Amino acid sequence: MSTITVKSINDTAKSYQFVDNGEPMRGGVKDVYFSPDRKYVVAIFRDKLDFNQKERLQRITNKYLAQIQNGDAGDYYLNEVYRWPTDVIEHKGLTGIIVPIYDSKFFFKKGYETSDLIQGKEKNGKWFAGPKFRNPHFPLRVAKSELGDWLSYFQVSVNLTRGVKKMHAMGLAHSDLSYNNVLIDPTSKSACMIDLDGLVVPGLFPAEVIGTAEFIAPEVLSTKHLNKTDPNRKLPSRLTDLHALPVLIYMFLLHRHPLKGGKVHDLDTEKDDLLSMGEKAMFIEHPTDATNRPKINQVSKWDLPWADITKLPYSITGPYLKTLFDKVFIDGLHNPMQRPNAEEWEIALLKTTDLMQKCHNTSCEQKWYVFDNTNTPRCPFCNTAHKGTLPVLDLYYQFQETVWKPENHRLMVYNDQYLFQWHVNRNIARNEKLTAEQKVPVGYFTFFNDKWVFVNQKLTSLKDVTEDKEIPVGTMLELTDGKKILLSKEEGGRVIVVTMANK
Repeated sequence: MSTITVKSINDTAKSYQFVDNGEPMRGGVKDVYFSPDRKYVVAIFRDKLDFNQKERLQRITNKYLAQIQNGDAGDYYLNEVYRWPTDVIEHKGLTGIIVPIYDSKFFFKKGYETSDLIQGKEKNGKWFAGPKFRNPHFPLRVAKSELGDWLSYFQVSVNLTRGVKKMHAMGLAHSDLSYNNVLIDPTSKSACMIDLDGLVVPGLFPAEVIGTAEFIAPEVLSTKHLNKTDPNRKLPSRLTDLHALPVLIYMFLLHRHPLKGGKVHDLDTEKDDLLSMGEKAMFIEHPTDATNRPKINQVSKWDLPWADITKLPYSITGPYLKTLFDKVFIDGLHNPMQRPNAEEWEIALLKTTDLMQKCHNTSCEQKWYVFDNTNTPRCPFCNTAHKGTLPVLDLYYQFQETVWKPENHRLMVYNDQYLFQWHVNRNIARNEKLTAEQKVPVGYFTFFNDKWVFVNQKLTSLKDVTEDKEIPVGTMLELTDGKKILLSKEEGGRVIVVTMANK
């Protein structure tokens, strides 16, 4: 075992150390070594890189790293969303990169429920995207304590959409977004993109790989037989990221692939995969074409219940996400310009979390579900009906002085749920730029003396419009059917209208 010192290419005054014990961790194209203090790794490419490949790495670790560091929410992106390469080095004629070490939360504490085989291994997204590792009867089920609940995967997906949104805003494309290139920790609702040294810089550094099989956009697969210089050949880009991202979101929420259904295009398995994910790709839940619906008698028992789209259809993700899934997997499947952008996915995911209800069944593994806009809501996972009345709050904004319009945004109430400034004022966006003060709740909802009430903790101009009555800080307001409440008199302040469901 020896400690090796290597010099930075970007700044020759900088040097790094790594420990060589003769057995590095082997990635797809790199050998990976730890620094002596295990705060970073040195990942050395096994093959020599050409000038353009080195130039790409230098831009990623110079220009683009600085853009993130100096931009809004830089700490959030570099500490939570990315493991961004920070420098380029050379060692024995080979090129390497310096990458900060993964946070400890991205390693399995227990691993399997009945075995410690994967204890200490990376929490690669693949462990959480498929159905079998969460099936309670599967011999190697991932430990319950590592899986999180359904709500966890919404925040995981929000972090991923923000990562893609930031890349695209910088003019970059990921090119190989997949569950292999993200680490997730459902228990802390965290997600982190890794292997970011192959980013596409449009017009300068094209993609060197076409992606990971299950996440490659149909236009890339269907033209992969063409020469790279052929103008009809489609290579990974921002638009192909906008296919891979929703595939990832769909798989984390529904634990099945949106295009892998029951339709067979060719008896040769390889050709069939190429057609079913490329030229002949078809959404398994297409509303008017059922030819690619999964055949339940042909799926593995370990894939149930998630593989059963009649039992758990994609509509359980709520109206905002269903609309975007339709846009990407129906309208945009073979028409890339129709695909929603990353910010649209972020907004839809966050609005959907406002529709969440706690399941009344304490044994329900998912623990949460999206309100289905009925008077008798029930959990789709365990079929438990909601008990008691359910306040539904519709948000309105001031269009003109005396005209209020609906926002197409609804907040469901559950016991001890918080209200935040981004609910109160439409000029405050719920994104990564929120200040610490904006993340502090302004009040909460609770079931008190057989009544639903809102406890005002910070709102200085809260008003019961129905009763024409001010609600001072430190007092409470009962929620009743049809009640109108002004949350704030400030510009952008909203009105909510209460509807009592499940009466």
